[in-house]
Amino acid sequence: MTLWDPRYSPYKSKKITSRHKTPLNPPRVLFLGFLFLIFIGAMLLKLTVATTTPISWLQAVFTATSAVTVTGLVLFDTGSQFTVFGQVTIALLIQVGGLGFMTFAILAALSVGARFDIGKQLIAQEAFGQISFDKLIETAKYVFFFSLVIEFIGFVLLLLCWLPEIGFNSASYQAFFYTISAFNNAGFALNSDSLTPYQGDIGINLIITGLFIIGGIGFIVLIDLKNNCRWHKLSTNSKLVLKSTLIINLIAFFAIWLLEANNPETLANLSVKNQALSAWFQAVSPRTAGFNTVPIESLSQGSTVLILLLMFIGGGSLSTASGLKISTFVVLIFAVYHYLRQREQVHIMGRTIEQTTINKSFSLFAIYVLALFLSIFILSITEHATLVDVVFEAVSAIGTVGLSRGLTSNLSSSGEWVIIVLMLIGRLGPLTFIYLITSPKKKYSYFATAQIKVG
Repeated sequence: MTLWDPRYSPYKSKKITSRHKTPLNPPRVLFLGFLFLIFIGAMLLKLTVATTTPISWLQAVFTATSAVTVTGLVLFDTGSQFTVFGQVTIALLIQVGGLGFMTFAILAALSVGARFDIGKQLIAQEAFGQISFDKLIETAKYVFFFSLVIEFIGFVLLLLCWLPEIGFNSASYQAFFYTISAFNNAGFALNSDSLTPYQGDIGINLIITGLFIIGGIGFIVLIDLKNNCRWHKLSTNSKLVLKSTLIINLIAFFAIWLLEANNPETLANLSVKNQALSAWFQAVSPRTAGFNTVPIESLSQGSTVLILLLMFIGGGSLSTASGLKISTFVVLIFAVYHYLRQREQVHIMGRTIEQTTINKSFSLFAIYVLALFLSIFILSITEHATLVDVVFEAVSAIGTVGLSRGLTSNLSSSGEWVIIVLMLIGRLGPLTFIYLITSPKKKYSYFATAQIKVG
């Protein structure tokens, strides 16, 4: 949800003297906040009351990280390994991690009348990508409001679907867990085979996909939709995210249906209705949701490559989803297109895109690729698995998706740490993670132009 870039800080033009200089660094505070949540989660999951059989500290940390970063990669079956206490703990970690701990921190502080000094305002503003502090408070309230309303609707609908089958108590609990997991794009399931038992259930498929698609388009778009009900009044960003989401989902849906229609291990033996439902579910889920209704390891190579791309793209900015982000992906595509057409400016939907936005998009892409390459290199050494399984695991982790071809449960200790780091990078955002290591400094020196041959 969070991408921090000092170039867009509202305080960049103000010179802060040593007397007023704040030691608070937004990326580090956000990172420490996530580490704190992971620490608390691991402590709770390590309790004997949380598991049916004891787990190691590393396993507890891995599970807590997967929940806080709303990834969904699991070392063991959530439904059988964890007790109700453990499962509720995971659900709460997903909720806080999905909406962002800054949301809850701001609302909690406001509820007790706390005041925000300049340092705290800076951290909160960078976390939400807002310039005005008043706008930030409004955004935090909207995030909480939309989450409460959408999750309540999802809970009621799932309860009605499961009620005739498993009774009120079980239906209520499953509806509670899956609503939180779906809306926050976490992908945690109470069954070892995810949602495969509901492969042909129209209600479950549409409700679950509806929840994680809404959660994945981003709260900025939801707020814009609330304030501007008509299409022509929406911001360019909202139109871009909505159009791109629709196009990508439809293309992925027809592509997976076509690629898997003759695969006996996935869709070939299903009815036309179930084929359509399964193809739709598996087309929209890789955009960081992490659920599946067909065996991921049984998908054809074409579908596997397509899902890798979908996991890499991810969802919208300021959403419960992660990944490169769909708006970043579209900006990259248009920037390359306009460069090939020898155009000096990049235009999207009748608007010119700022050069700083283009530079940021390419920087994000480069960092993602470098992080993936390094992690794949390490995992290929530490794990006894095929390259496709390693690549799939790494992309799923950095995109906080949660889909796996079976490697997660067989990871070595070194591999688990690599995946933990990737999940944190994916949730924090690559720029934020880079700024943890180094503080950017703007140079005012100018040098002669050099001609370097590229391409």
